Amino acid sequence: METEPLFEAFWAVARRLRHSTRVALEPWNITPSQSRAVGVLARHGEMRLSALADHLRIAPRSATEVVDDLQRRDLADRRPDPADRRATLVALTAAGAETAAAIQQARAAEGERLFAVLDPSDRAALSRILRILRD
Repeated sequence: METEPLFEAFWAVARRLRHSTRVALEPWNITPSQSRAVGVLARHGEMRLSALADHLRIAPRSATEVVDDLQRRDLADRRPDPADRRATLVALTAAGAETAAAIQQARAAEGERLFAVLDPSDRAALSRILRILRD
C-alpha cells in the first residue's frame, strides 16, 4: 500500500480549506483578497495603504485596487493621514466592521466543521505542530 507524501496531504487539506472558505464568503459576494483586507483592517485598525499592502504581501497598486473595491461597496474608506498629507489612511466603515465580524464567524464555523473529525488530543497535536511550522 502506497502512502501519500506528507506535503501532498497538507496541500490537499489547504485546498479543501480554501474551497470551503470561498463557499463561506458567497453570502457577502466578497473576493478572498477583499476578505483578507477586511480582516487585516479589523485586526489592526486604520492604516496607511502601504502598510495594508505589506500585511497582505501584495504590491501597493494591487492594494489600491482592493481598497477601491471595498470603498465602492461601502466597506472601507480613505482619508488623508494627518501626519503626512501625501499619505492616505484606510479604515473600515461600520458596514465593513460588521462584515468582518460575520466573515470571521463563518470562517471559524468552517474551520470547526473541518477539524471536527479529530479527537481533542489530535486537535491539540495538530495545533502544536502548525504553530511550530508557522513560527
